[in-house]
Amino acid sequence: MQTKKNIYKDFEHPFAQYVRIVGKGKNGARSLSYDEAYQAFSMILKDEVLDVQLGAFLMLLRVKEESVDELAGFVQATRDQLNFKNLDVDLDWSSYAGKRKHYPWFLLAALTLAQQGYKVVMHGASGHTINRLYTEQVLEYLGYAICQNDTDVEQQLQQRNFAYIPLEAISPILSDLIALRNIMGLRSPIHTLARLINPFNAKATMQAIFHPAYRASHQQAAFKLGYKNSAVIKGEGGEFERNPDAKTLICGIKNGELYEHELPKLTVNRSPIEEELDLAVFKAVWEGQQSHEYGEIAVTETMGIALYTMGACDSFEEAMLKAKELWANRKPKS
Repeated sequence: MQTKKNIYKDFEHPFAQYVRIVGKGKNGARSLSYDEAYQAFSMILKDEVLDVQLGAFLMLLRVKEESVDELAGFVQATRDQLNFKNLDVDLDWSSYAGKRKHYPWFLLAALTLAQQGYKVVMHGASGHTINRLYTEQVLEYLGYAICQNDTDVEQQLQQRNFAYIPLEAISPILSDLIALRNIMGLRSPIHTLARLINPFNAKATMQAIFHPAYRASHQQAAFKLGYKNSAVIKGEGGEFERNPDAKTLICGIKNGELYEHELPKLTVNRSPIEEELDLAVFKAVWEGQQSHEYGEIAVTETMGIALYTMGACDSFEEAMLKAKELWANRKPKS
């Protein structure tokens, strides 16, 4: 009986060429072109690749770091295999990192925007990194549905202007790949490309990164993908959340034009991290029963970046003022 592997004793597996391109030694290796990246990732998504090839490919990319062409090719291959309804979405908000030191204040920014009529779709994955609090858990605690398909997303947008869909529901294969984090011991390019999928073709997109070097590659990949309005920041804990304790450089796209804008540090001393992430406290802040100085600055500043990215305000100054007004007038019980 032939196994899947020994079929290829006498001729080369079609995916071998892509492993060779990125792994052919210090002098022979190179990055994939956009078309090569597109073809390679299309094969991965169709499960036409052996496990040993997949592991080698992902880790070789991790070592060299993916190029803009590779990233854009991977994302476009993913988008072309989606078969979702056309929905009217204002903002695509990726959430893949989870939180460890601070509450997920960005969620309250997104939910406040949704209350004001902005249609927000958030997508993410949970559990791929140990000891982190993920968006899915927090939304369930607050009483929000976790969507499993585009019909669910459509219904949630109609009811609440906000929908969360896990990566598993967008692409089971990508979900399996991102879960390799605890097997490989390393993040892979999947953590990067998942943030850029924009599954419902929202008018604006936002992604956060862990490492500053990835800011420009996300921005350039979004530009190559044709996204007209986008923002990339080094967010707190890797989520799209403004950290008041540090300057925040936004690498963005505004009406199809690239830009950079730096927001200043807002606190004198570093804010204390939370001893524990008690969601009852988080909910109490949302419902106005408790105040949280760091958290409320993080909420309004993050919301301000979103308002500017969506084109709701013409300047960051105007956006931050509007964000404070929206937060003050929120109705968390609605």
